[in-house]
Amino acid sequence: MAPLETNPPAGTAVPAGGRHPLRAFTAWRGRRPFWGGALLLLGGVEILITEQASISVVLQAGAGGIAAYLLPLVMAVCGLLVLLNPGQRLFYSVIGVLVTLGTWVTSNLGGFFVGLLLGVIGSSLAFGWLPDQEPRRRRRRAPRETA
Repeated sequence: MAPLETNPPAGTAVPAGGRHPLRAFTAWRGRRPFWGGALLLLGGVEILITEQASISVVLQAGAGGIAAYLLPLVMAVCGLLVLLNPGQRLFYSVIGVLVTLGTWVTSNLGGFFVGLLLGVIGSSLAFGWLPDQEPRRRRRRAPRETA
């Protein structure tokens, strides 16, 4: 019986900490409200993309024009902060949903409803996330026996 090797073969790249990058990302994602933050961030980016006015027109429009760019930017920042600082997720999700609802008026009906829905759903997911909950395990069904 051959002894077990503790070192990988020469030329094999070993990720930092000896873990596979996908597993490290999955572990990182499991410790925070990932989908809530990602949807809130995506909603803010979508609303920013649907803005069609140039910055010179926005500056001439005044505070209402600036709010059309400022509110989705705050949405995106709240989404990032939910991902990076999950301890303050309640505050960021409340600010995120209020700002998202404000885009209804300022930013083409909240990015033609798509960004509005993404922001509200993402904020709700971040608000409802529980950090002490055990991660769910997928159940494998036993194969059925045929008679």
